[in-house]
Amino acid sequence: AAELASRRGLPAARLDAIKKHALGRLGDPSLSVQNVARSQGVTPRYVQLLFERDGRTFSAFLLQSRLALAHRRLSDPATALQPISAIAIECGFGDLSYFNQSFRKAYGETPSEVRNSARHDKLKC
Repeated sequence: AAELASRRGLPAARLDAIKKHALGRLGDPSLSVQNVARSQGVTPRYVQLLFERDGRTFSAFLLQSRLALAHRRLSDPATALQPISAIAIECGFGDLSYFNQSFRKAYGETPSEVRNSARHDKLKC
């Protein structure tokens, strides 16, 4: 963090710390800009400004990160028997309809299609 702060400044180091904090808690459905700000000792507005300077909102970062985590888990043979709904919940989604809609919009496939594709690829090997 100190090296990052010296190269790009304190705001960049703070944003990096905030992102790491959020990524470590993706499964928490109550994760919010307010929680993150409190944990970092800054205001929610400051967190929002840091993300705006980075080119996206905190909510967009959180959604993209949760979807990426869900995609990795759906593609992982180790979680092949785990229900998709359980994976969605573990990734911080409380609303399965929203999860399915967001997943399809982000990846152009449904969670089931990604899982089936991963199973099919495994059988090829």
